[in-house]
Amino acid sequence: MSQIDTSPLDRRDFLKTGLVATAAVCGAGWNPLASAQDKPADPYRGFKMGIQSYSLRGFPVLEALEISKKLGLLHWESYPAHVPVSSVPKNVAEQKAMLAKAGVNLMAFGVVGFDGNETKAREVFDFAKAMGIKSISADPAKDEATFKLLDKLVAEYNVAIAIHNHGPGHRYNKIDDVVNTVKDHHPLIGACVDTGHYLRSNENPVEALERLGNRVFGVHLKDVKDAKIFKIVGEGDLDVVGCLKVLTKLKYKYCLALEYEENPKNPVPDLEVCLKNVRAAMEKLG
Repeated sequence: MSQIDTSPLDRRDFLKTGLVATAAVCGAGWNPLASAQDKPADPYRGFKMGIQSYSLRGFPVLEALEISKKLGLLHWESYPAHVPVSSVPKNVAEQKAMLAKAGVNLMAFGVVGFDGNETKAREVFDFAKAMGIKSISADPAKDEATFKLLDKLVAEYNVAIAIHNHGPGHRYNKIDDVVNTVKDHHPLIGACVDTGHYLRSNENPVEALERLGNRVFGVHLKDVKDAKIFKIVGEGDLDVVGCLKVLTKLKYKYCLALEYEENPKNPVPDLEVCLKNVRAAMEKLG
């Protein structure tokens, strides 16, 4: 992740952007504000379609939540700058109230580093448990002490660890890196499959989902062209339909998080196209 852009967004631009987002999404036949009887069948086929909030890193959290709501993305994987780690009851209550007001379900969190430090690890797990988070996207150290600790904590807290592949040169660069790491550990230690980073590593995201199977606890739906250029989902080399077919077969129940790393100050138009392409892929599932 690059440095967080905290520059303020002009209010008129934000409202204009929000109206454009709502109009575009509604024009595509999906209006999250429609009455129950007027809503179409779920365009995301039961998937908990959401967003990795890093896609909205150019916005303060309240504006990011408002954009998500306008896009109909009511499931979040938050990155730490939007929802900071804290298990203090007052802070937890405030964060829960903020998310509830926005109608957003915080399903996942990350990416978080782990080592053998139990005090620091427990702080993250305490936070996750208090917030109702189902999976932590993680970058754990590759050593026995770290995984012995994680084996204990996932069992105790019933919160999954999802190892995130960060792309070329990283310790979890290849599918084999994750498969071989998790295979002898607790069933709640698995993967957050970042489809874009696997493409950057010349790996097949569909194969990653197939091989990791029931250990897939997170997905960052991201597209890349020629192993180096980030693209709108559906406009790069990602087999979106193929990924969705595997996830359907797995009965995947965790957050399906759209992630788009480009244009952080004005990502909404591109996110709308991403979602249009995802919905089109969903229609091909039969």
